[in-house]
Amino acid sequence: MVRKLRLYQIDAFTKEKFTGNPAGVVTNADGLTSVEMQKIARELNNSETAFIFSSDHNNYDVHVRFFTPTNEVPICGHATIAAHFARAIENSLDSCRVYQKTGAGILPVDLIKEHDDYRMIMTQGKIEFGDIIDGEHKAHLLSSLNLSKNDLLENYPIQIVSTGHSKVMIRIKSNDHLNKLQPNDADLANLSKMIGCNGYYVFTIDDSPNSDILVHGRMFAPAIGITEDPVTGNANGPLGAYLVHHQLVHHNHSLFKFKAKQGEAIKRPGTMDVEVKIKNNEPEEVKISGQAVIAFKSELLLE
Repeated sequence: MVRKLRLYQIDAFTKEKFTGNPAGVVTNADGLTSVEMQKIARELNNSETAFIFSSDHNNYDVHVRFFTPTNEVPICGHATIAAHFARAIENSLDSCRVYQKTGAGILPVDLIKEHDDYRMIMTQGKIEFGDIIDGEHKAHLLSSLNLSKNDLLENYPIQIVSTGHSKVMIRIKSNDHLNKLQPNDADLANLSKMIGCNGYYVFTIDDSPNSDILVHGRMFAPAIGITEDPVTGNANGPLGAYLVHHQLVHHNHSLFKFKAKQGEAIKRPGTMDVEVKIKNNEPEEVKISGQAVIAFKSELLLE
């Protein structure tokens, strides 16, 4: 029997086609096996492809699974934005809250309808602070990224942080240096096996009063088939928690908001808003938000 799948390529965290972060989305994935989804994700070759399944429980509205070209991952920021944008367009949804079941738990996504368009707000998963990367692992990391200790800021520990899918946070001094990075993919992939984290988020901070963009970054995850991810919700979200946790930013003790821009070095720029809810001077919840645009829509026939 031939199945007709509704397939989208969505550019997330942008309103301009062929910028931002591209994600594949299959909006009618019921019946697909893990092997079939992995093959589709590999064929599309985006950093992630989202597959939307119908709910079989009252606790959530949809079940979404995420695949890189080589692996299933628990959650993905830009592919969540893309998946719910495609679903909203298909169903002409009004502003609403949708609960999605993911590998990181059941999480809300708020759809804000604005002038026949949508802004998606993703509440991320549990905030977890992992290991500080030091010693031999730090030396391996710096070598893999072609960085020296002088490129780092001392009060910014290199640390694994997660809101559902962990990343290593690495602050460097220079935006110019950021855009010239040429990591050794094989060395980074080998380090991932040692530290149990696949993603490396290298970032700078611009706290000048005339800039509305606080963070510029690049994210590398070669261990799961992502040489470089253009605009990463699961990097900038945990980064917000990291900045609050280490008291590296000013805030009003209840909320910290900032804009992040990513993808400039690979000509796929996009921006997102990050919001960190704070309790007792510690991050309690992280949300990211952004817009999206359909790059193309097609029908995939699967036998």
